[in-house]
Amino acid sequence: MTDRDLAAAIWPAADDAAAAARLEAPSWGLPALFAVEYALARQWMAWGVEPVALIGHSMGEYTAACLAGVMSLADAMRLVQLRGALFETLPAGGMLAVPLPEADVRARLPRALSIAAINADASTVVAGDPETLAAFARALDAEDVECRRLRIAVAAHSPMVEAILEPFRRFLETIPLAAPTRPVLSNLTGTWLTAADAQSPDYWVRHLRETVRFHAGLDALLADGDRTLLEVGPGQALSTFARQHARVADARGVVASMRVPTDTSDDLAVLLQAAGRVWSRGVALDWTALPDTAGARRTPLPSYPFER
Repeated sequence: MTDRDLAAAIWPAADDAAAAARLEAPSWGLPALFAVEYALARQWMAWGVEPVALIGHSMGEYTAACLAGVMSLADAMRLVQLRGALFETLPAGGMLAVPLPEADVRARLPRALSIAAINADASTVVAGDPETLAAFARALDAEDVECRRLRIAVAAHSPMVEAILEPFRRFLETIPLAAPTRPVLSNLTGTWLTAADAQSPDYWVRHLRETVRFHAGLDALLADGDRTLLEVGPGQALSTFARQHARVADARGVVASMRVPTDTSDDLAVLLQAAGRVWSRGVALDWTALPDTAGARRTPLPSYPFER
C-alpha cells in the first residue's frame, strides 16, 4: 500500500461512495484505523502528553503494543494488514452489541454464538454466523432489548476465526517481540500485559480468538484512583464505555480526540478542544508545539464569580 493509497483510504472524498465502501473491507479499513490511532498518539506525544499507561480494544492493542515498543511500527502495520487480509478469507459473520451484562447474555446465548467482547457492565458484544445472530436479535427484541449490528462482516473473537490462527501464528513467529517499555492493559487477561505474554506469539493468537475484556482492563487501570482517560482514534465509542465505568467519578476526565461521524465540527477544532480539556485536568502540554498558538496570550480572569 502506497502513502497515496493509504491517504485515499483514510480520507475518501465525501461524494466518492466507492472510496468510502473500500474502508468496509478489513484489508483497507484495519490499516487505516491503525494509521489514524498511531499518528494521533504520536501527535499527542509531540504536544507533550506522555501516557502513563495504554489500553486498546481488540486491534487497538496492537497500536498500544507498538507505542510501548513490543513490536516495530513496520511489523505492527504488517500484522494489521495480515489480520485484515485473513479476515477476508473467512465465511460471512457478524457482531451484535447487546445492552445487557455478560451473565444475562450468557443465559440467553445460543450455542452457535460467542461472547466477543465485554465493554461495560451492561454492554456485551456477541459474534457468530449472520442467520443465528439475526434470530438472536429478534428474540432479544421480543424482550424489548434493543441490539445494534456492528459494521463488520466478520465474527471476530469467536470460533469462526480459528481457520486463520495458524497463518497468523506463523507470521508472528517471524517478527521480534519485546517486553513493553510502558504499562499496557491486556484485552485477553483484563490485567497488565506481562513481558512473557508480550513476547509470546501464542498470546497474540489467543488475543485474536478469545473474548475482549475491555471492561476488566479499565477496572485494573482505574484501581489506583482517578486518571485522565484520553481516547486516541476515530469516534468516541471507548469514551462512552469508560464514562459508564463505576470507578470514573467525573465524566469530564474522559476525553475523546476526534468527533463522532454525525458531528460536522472542524477536526482540528475538536482536537484542540480536547487538548484544553486534558490541560484543565492537570496534564502538562507543550504550548509552543500546538498549532496556531504563536499569538496566544494569557488572559487574567477574576478568582470569584461576578456579573458585569
